[in-house]
Amino acid sequence: MTGSSIVAFLVASFTLAMVPGVGTAMLLRQSVRGGRKAAVATVVGMEVGVAVWALAAALGLSVLLVASEIAYQVLRIAGVVVLIGFGIKALVARGVGELGEAPGGSGFRSGLVVNLANPKLAVFAVSFLPQFVDPDAGRWVLVLLAAAWVVIDTIWYLLVLALLTRVMDALKRPRVRTVLERISGIALVGLGIKLAVEG
Repeated sequence: MTGSSIVAFLVASFTLAMVPGVGTAMLLRQSVRGGRKAAVATVVGMEVGVAVWALAAALGLSVLLVASEIAYQVLRIAGVVVLIGFGIKALVARGVGELGEAPGGSGFRSGLVVNLANPKLAVFAVSFLPQFVDPDAGRWVLVLLAAAWVVIDTIWYLLVLALLTRVMDALKRPRVRTVLERISGIALVGLGIKLAVEG
């Protein structure tokens, strides 16, 4: 792996991490519901999910998902159900109480489930990691890239979390928290619908 490939990989990984998506919406929701503890647990859960798909791609396992239309569609439907389910829960919540209601375990599960049920993440891992590695390179190089991808993704979400922490006092206001809960719910439902119609 050349120096230019490493730089390209780092730039691409940070750029992809910064694109708002399911992770950002879930992190916002958990920050509003449970404060910093739940948000940190959510980041950990999301990154465990990313690590699973990254390692599956590095070991060649997620190619099976890409090759099997049935497996992909089953995972896609599961992803749609998960995203829309989380979104509806956020939209129909009567209100949010004091900060700290959502336990860390809830945040971890939420972060893990949204990434494990995301077939686009698996497909992306298969197409993303190999393009930075010489075809003759050993499997261990892909495993190292997978680990680096998880670290970079984690760094980005911790930066987002640091920003949310700075405005946590504002998030404690019931009206603000309710609005943000609804926004995150709309975003999750929208992402679920997008995944459903993309086919």
